[in-house]
Amino acid sequence: MLHFMKYKIGIPLLIIAALAAFFSFKYINEDVSSENARKVIILNSVMGIIQENHFAPRPVNDSFSNAVFNKLIETADFEKKVFTKEDIAALSKYRYQIDDEINNSTFECYNLFNELYTKRTAQIEGFFKEIIKTDFTFNGNEEIQLNSDKIDFAANDAALKDRWTKYIKYRVLAKYMELKKIQSDEKIKRDTAKVNIDTSKFVMKSDDELRKSARGKVDTNLRKYFTKMNKGKEDDRFALYINAITLTEDPHTDYFPPKEKKQFDVQMSGEFYGIGAQLKIEEDKVKIASIVPGSPSWKQGELKANDEIIKVGQGEAEPEDIQGYELEDVVQRIRGENGTEVRLTVKRIDGSIKVIPIIRGKVALEETFAKSAVINSGNEKLGYIYLSEFYSNFSSADGRRSADDIAKEVVKLKEEGVKGIILDLRYNGGGSLNDVVDMAGVFVGPGPVVQVKTSEAQPMILKSRNQVNYDGPFVIMVNQGSASASEILAAAMQDYKRAVIVGSPTFGKGTVQKQVPIDEVIDPIIRGKMMSQNLPEIGALKLTIQKFYRINGGSTQLKGVTPDIIIPDVYSEIEIGERKDKAALPYDEIKPAQLPMVNTPEGGKLTSNAPSSFWAGSFDVEKLRAMSAKRIAASKSFETVKENAKRLKKLEQENIVSLNEAKFKKEQDEASALAKRIEETEKTVALLDIDNLSKDKPRISADTATSERNKNWLRLLKKDISLAETVNIIKDMQRH
Repeated sequence: MLHFMKYKIGIPLLIIAALAAFFSFKYINEDVSSENARKVIILNSVMGIIQENHFAPRPVNDSFSNAVFNKLIETADFEKKVFTKEDIAALSKYRYQIDDEINNSTFECYNLFNELYTKRTAQIEGFFKEIIKTDFTFNGNEEIQLNSDKIDFAANDAALKDRWTKYIKYRVLAKYMELKKIQSDEKIKRDTAKVNIDTSKFVMKSDDELRKSARGKVDTNLRKYFTKMNKGKEDDRFALYINAITLTEDPHTDYFPPKEKKQFDVQMSGEFYGIGAQLKIEEDKVKIASIVPGSPSWKQGELKANDEIIKVGQGEAEPEDIQGYELEDVVQRIRGENGTEVRLTVKRIDGSIKVIPIIRGKVALEETFAKSAVINSGNEKLGYIYLSEFYSNFSSADGRRSADDIAKEVVKLKEEGVKGIILDLRYNGGGSLNDVVDMAGVFVGPGPVVQVKTSEAQPMILKSRNQVNYDGPFVIMVNQGSASASEILAAAMQDYKRAVIVGSPTFGKGTVQKQVPIDEVIDPIIRGKMMSQNLPEIGALKLTIQKFYRINGGSTQLKGVTPDIIIPDVYSEIEIGERKDKAALPYDEIKPAQLPMVNTPEGGKLTSNAPSSFWAGSFDVEKLRAMSAKRIAASKSFETVKENAKRLKKLEQENIVSLNEAKFKKEQDEASALAKRIEETEKTVALLDIDNLSKDKPRISADTATSERNKNWLRLLKKDISLAETVNIIKDMQRH
């Protein structure tokens, strides 16, 4: 999400307040503590805010109703293990009536949904308690389809029970195979040990014992899962219903009741001792959203975004299976005393399982600031700048700003005599709009950077007023995790032909959201009644209010930024980003902003205001692309990356798992072999020669912790094959 200060682009809260008051007024005489009144207040307030202030509110009609219906079922039962076809048929009579219910403040669809959901969760818990007693064998030809898009809802109660039988059998098989591997590895370790090991505590278990143990562990885990389901209150299910409505508007308009807001805002970072990873809930799984630069996770280097956490262990103690746990429960288990070890068992996106030990420590927030290094390539030096986010301290005039810091890093790199600069925006999710605009000026000088449009209003052209600080060869690295502000900067540099953009297509988020506290904008009389009765707060609405457009008039929405030169990565074959969501706002175009015209070094005209020297418009980008493609095709490292990308694509399209022990083991061995091959390939990569800037070395070496973090940062960069190829590209620019 982008932050606005200087440009004062906001949302008219007085209008929202007036509108919400209008929608809520007729309920003033009702008892606001009643369950129905609270639902009406929430629904009408949310819809009022959306209809008046959303960038492009959708018409509340039958088409909208159908989309809300689909979103509700998809969100509530994405694995198709709760409802049956009979349930869906019963609910479907409301498929095209939700719009009428919204307009009339009634809840027939929700009430039936809530009734059926409550009934089914009780029923499937009964299935589980019966099925888990089964002493499964794994020598048949059964399979389970784990891609829910490939299956329909169970036809009836018997089919639903059969679905749960297969699912529980799969869970037991996976746990059983894990226990067998642990025991086998321990036996090999003891048999090959060169020193005597105490064997008194190691007792080989039979397969029957291991299966029983596996069943017991799955039993414990699923009991916690059903406890969580039973703990869910009707308020939680109603919030799910409201979010089916808001998320039909677009993927970033969310309703957050107070409890949910706290859960989803949890970050494994900040002023406490932890591992420095941000967590998220995705399809009822706890996954890594991002890694905080400089944190214990970042220094350890193995935990990756999109890893699914399946177990958490405290040092050498037996790890706890956390599948089905709430996010806050997982956070509590990962946090701990400074210097203690937590072991995360994670499932990678390729299906491989890995145990990652991390020593807890204080998250070093200063590591989020821009920093640079020098890459020694032959007889030349190249500059590398890493920016994790477009930060800005809005509360202090003297606070750090990413635009200022980037300008300072550029000056230091010029003093080092670098012949080109690489700006790394991979996994940079955005930040301050002011800083995007000011930062662009460091490389192109005064001129338009981005256009911002609010619904029916004319677009506002935001211009940089900075003078050019660097006019040499310039490359920007992006990937699918580069979003919002990152896309603005990359797009501007591409439109100015100032930089060569390399990597993979970006996320495609070209919208702006604002958090609206609903309690502050509902009717004051109703709010007064709620407060007098000590009723809980309503929550907040994150609302999409604006859209960004490139200088050339195209939106960054949906399409993102397509790099000039593609560098493959493991996600190249699968659909990631804004375009994956059917509710995403569409791509569109507006009138291009006027760019100044100046002479290029070759004497021609270029839409840019550069003083001279190296501009992407001066290069034959097609030739650069061809040279890069030739190197990538001959690289064993990129060959392995492509192989893994194809595997991920296959898993996305079809994910059938055998419930036969031998076949299951073969599938797991193949995934592990590929993961191991990737690790081995990384070891054979010719390391880049990277060092700190001369001016930074005294500061880095003065502190042991800073020095250690720096060593880990350089270690990761040295074996970064995408960075190595980017170095080759910028050297091609110098030669051609």
